[in-house]
Amino acid sequence: MNKELIVIAGPTAVGKTGLSIAIAKSLNTEIISADSRQIYKELTIGTAVPSVEELSTVKHHFIQSISIHEYYNASKYEDEVNLLLEKLFHNHDRVILCGGSGLYIDAVCKGIDMLPEIDPLVREKIQQQFNKEGIESLLEDLLKLDPSSFNRIDLNNPKRVQKALEISIITGKPYSSFLTSPEKKRCYKIKRIALDMNREELYDRINSRVLKMVDEGLVDEARALYPMRQINALNTVGYKELFQYFAGELNLGEAITKIQSNSRNYARKQLTWFRKDKNTRWFHPLDYDLIKDYINS
Repeated sequence: MNKELIVIAGPTAVGKTGLSIAIAKSLNTEIISADSRQIYKELTIGTAVPSVEELSTVKHHFIQSISIHEYYNASKYEDEVNLLLEKLFHNHDRVILCGGSGLYIDAVCKGIDMLPEIDPLVREKIQQQFNKEGIESLLEDLLKLDPSSFNRIDLNNPKRVQKALEISIITGKPYSSFLTSPEKKRCYKIKRIALDMNREELYDRINSRVLKMVDEGLVDEARALYPMRQINALNTVGYKELFQYFAGELNLGEAITKIQSNSRNYARKQLTWFRKDKNTRWFHPLDYDLIKDYINS
């Protein structure tokens, strides 16, 4: 237990990347990304992947390491990160886990239940149902198969609803029945830090980031992905709104405004998730000295 994982979490656009690089440099260590979208090779601008310069400054892991065509989940992430940590802890006393995906962070810190592999045919059938009939149809099925999940998960998140349905259909058991294991014990210490700022400041940063992404070529990046828009990984803020633009459902200005709005909503959900962990210490991203003191305490 003389090794330590330092978690730096927070909402989108709050400044996690810059802070984590500064901390990693001061500790001469490496960064593991906990971003469920930056892990995909095909997504760059819309997921705010660290720049080439940033990636060259500090060694990063789980950045653009798999394809959107590959099946991936938090359980696989948990296993792969802990295998990596075994190696990194040979050379470093502390390693940084940085990102905004609460489920991925909790998978590493607390563990998640072992879930069965998804049958591609079942996944395709549910995806087709969603495409044709919308989320309401999936919610009706989920309420029948797993009322507990229906009352617990974010019903506005199609990905979560689809996953609950997939597991329930494949196993014949409610998805919620798999989520009962106690928190796993790790052989390393964990120090959890989360970043926040006042809402006006955060929302201004989010709105500005979206405009910067557009200037950097987000529309062209999304257009190249449009033929693959049914892939689950592309049901992501920044891409799905532009897909609506390409389909003629929105004009470009409306799509950009919607990206900003959905990004702000996502940030609120991230903050709600991270506040559930009472061991997390909160800081403004500019409180570098206070954060360093806490890490070294």
